[in-house]
Amino acid sequence: MLLTFLGTGTSMGVPVIGCNCQVCTSPDRRNQRTRTSALLHIAGQHILIDAGPDFRSQALAAQVRQIDAVLLTHSHFDHIAGLDDLRPLCFGKRVLPIYGSSATLNDVRERFAYAFNSSSVGSTRPLIELLPVSAPFSIGPTQIIPFDIMHGAWTITGYRVGRLGYVTDASSIPAQSRELLRDLDVLALNALRFEPHPTHFSLDQALAVIAELRPRRALLVHMTHGIDHATVSAQLPAGVELAYDGLQVEIEAGD
Repeated sequence: MLLTFLGTGTSMGVPVIGCNCQVCTSPDRRNQRTRTSALLHIAGQHILIDAGPDFRSQALAAQVRQIDAVLLTHSHFDHIAGLDDLRPLCFGKRVLPIYGSSATLNDVRERFAYAFNSSSVGSTRPLIELLPVSAPFSIGPTQIIPFDIMHGAWTITGYRVGRLGYVTDASSIPAQSRELLRDLDVLALNALRFEPHPTHFSLDQALAVIAELRPRRALLVHMTHGIDHATVSAQLPAGVELAYDGLQVEIEAGD
C-alpha cells in the first residue's frame, strides 16, 4: 500500500498568517505545511484520512481522481472543514462512506446539515453516508482497526491498517490502544512542538512513545512553525523522520 501525506501542519498551518519567523519564511518547501491529512492507496482503493480546510489544494497537488472512503479522527475544524470539497468526487450520484466515532459523526451531521437535506433542488452537495465505528471493520478487502486516543479531554480515533498505525492530535494513548500499535512497519504520529502542550504530544513526548512502541519507521506530523525541517531532522534518532506535504511511503500490505 502507498501512504501519501497530503498535509503535515497544525491547525494554523505553516506559514502562519502574519508571522515572519525563520520557518514561516523558509525557502525549504518541507516547512510549508498544510493541515494534517493523508491518503492511503490499498487494494485498488483510495482511503482519505481527514479532510481539513486545505483538502481542495491538497487533492489538486496530489492529482486525486478518486476517493472510495473517508476515515475521520475527530471533528475539529482542521480535520473536517474540507468535507464539502468531496462534491466533485460524488458526481454521478456516488455516495461516499465516512467512518468515525459516533461523537465525531454527530458533529459532522450538525455542521454539514445541508448535505443530508435533499430539499435544495439544483444545488450540489456532498453525497456522504456516515458510518459510526467502534470495532474493526472492512472497506472492500481491507480491514481497518479503530482505537481510542486522548486529545486533551477529548476521546478521538486512531487507525491501524495492516502494519500502518495512524495517530494525530494525541496527548496520550491508552494502554489498550498502545497494544494495537506494536509490530508496525510505519507509525504516523503527531509531534506539535518542543514545548509541552495540554492537548498534543510535544516532540519529546512523541519520541518517548516511539521508543516504547518501536515501529520500524516513524513519521511525525501535525507540526507547528516551531519545527524547522532540516534542523530537527538532523537531531532525530534512527528510524524517525519528519513527514512533509507530498511525501509518499510504501508499506507492505501485511496483517
